[in-house]
Amino acid sequence: MSNNPYTNAVLQLEQAATLLKPQYKDATAFDRVIGSLKTPHKVHHAELEIMMDDGSTKKFTAYRSQHNDARGPYKGGIRYHKNVNLDEVKALSMWMTWKCATTGIPYGGAKGGIIIDPSLLSVSELERLSRAYARFLAPHIGVWRDVPAPDVNTNGQMMAWMLDEYESIVGHHEPGVFTGKPLEVGGSLGREEATGQGGVYVLEQLAAKLKMKPTSTRVAVQGIGNVGYWFAVLACEMGFQIVALSDSKGGIVSQKGLDPAKVLEFKRKHGTIAGYPSTTSITNEEMLQLDVDVLVPAALENVIHAENASLVKAKAIIEMANGPVTPEADEILWKKGILSVPDVLSNAGGVTVSYFEWVQNLHGYVWSKAEVFAKLKPLMIQAFDQMWAMYTDKKVSLRMATYVGAVKRVVDAMIVRGK
Repeated sequence: MSNNPYTNAVLQLEQAATLLKPQYKDATAFDRVIGSLKTPHKVHHAELEIMMDDGSTKKFTAYRSQHNDARGPYKGGIRYHKNVNLDEVKALSMWMTWKCATTGIPYGGAKGGIIIDPSLLSVSELERLSRAYARFLAPHIGVWRDVPAPDVNTNGQMMAWMLDEYESIVGHHEPGVFTGKPLEVGGSLGREEATGQGGVYVLEQLAAKLKMKPTSTRVAVQGIGNVGYWFAVLACEMGFQIVALSDSKGGIVSQKGLDPAKVLEFKRKHGTIAGYPSTTSITNEEMLQLDVDVLVPAALENVIHAENASLVKAKAIIEMANGPVTPEADEILWKKGILSVPDVLSNAGGVTVSYFEWVQNLHGYVWSKAEVFAKLKPLMIQAFDQMWAMYTDKKVSLRMATYVGAVKRVVDAMIVRGK
């Protein structure tokens, strides 16, 4: 089996469809809809040419995949990464469709990206690239069409540049066309930590189901970017023991527990978390094999695969990255009795609060952070409870338990539309 994310995404859809099909009297219509869901509605591609600081010009390959909009406008992030490719953005756009359906927010899935190592560009070059990407997107997005957001290596500042460029093209204010923006241009309070917060709500529910007390639950978080950092900080505040953290260069372990905020402060000062006092250094691969209660892959996709899944010792996994576990690994983990809460639920807090940002922009509202999280928590708990009910009733993996409900919502929307 391939580690191609798009191949994996299609396989996951097919597995969910097999479980769903007996519920539909019109098998022909069901098969037609599932067939259409295997490919994105539209994929946009461009070569963006910008001027570099030295006066030369350079081209960068850019994509936007729009998977499905049966339940609402396309929604999904934009990533700047050297490994961005067409199959990746297609897979991520499909996963976004399921993610939005999982918490019930009225969006479909999309994803975009540029093949670039952003660390090699200056701030002014990143601004010119972001504005060029907005010009490329402009004919294909809008508050009721497609609503992009930040993703890997992008942030609120880049969304502000894109919004400004888009509004200069359309000639009017339209803040809801991008989410994950700075507060100064219509961003939402709580959006920065929303993905991590949503994951911690899931951790809290999972710990209760497995009868694990927070103070004795050891958690390892792979990745200390925005998502992994806020997951670790908020889980630590709830009393969970963060015993391992990592960045792209490797990880650290302390059985006495780590303070994520202090670890990040150390990283900002030294450029790495390696050498953090009173810890043992490990590789990211060793991180996945730690004997902990909960493993949290919060970096990139496909980190747990056929070759290393048998070495995972955690009791449970909470997938905070997109697609960190391959279908082959899923089978191995399932046979080992390791529960893996899928990404489309675990990290859905980000897109859900992006939806809240969009709603605030459309109506001119400004909600407090407390109000944002008061709206987020019940949606995450409801989605978890629906997954758990399917898992206990049908004896399927947590991924399939989540996918069946999400895919059904999309299929039903398409059938009722006559697609």
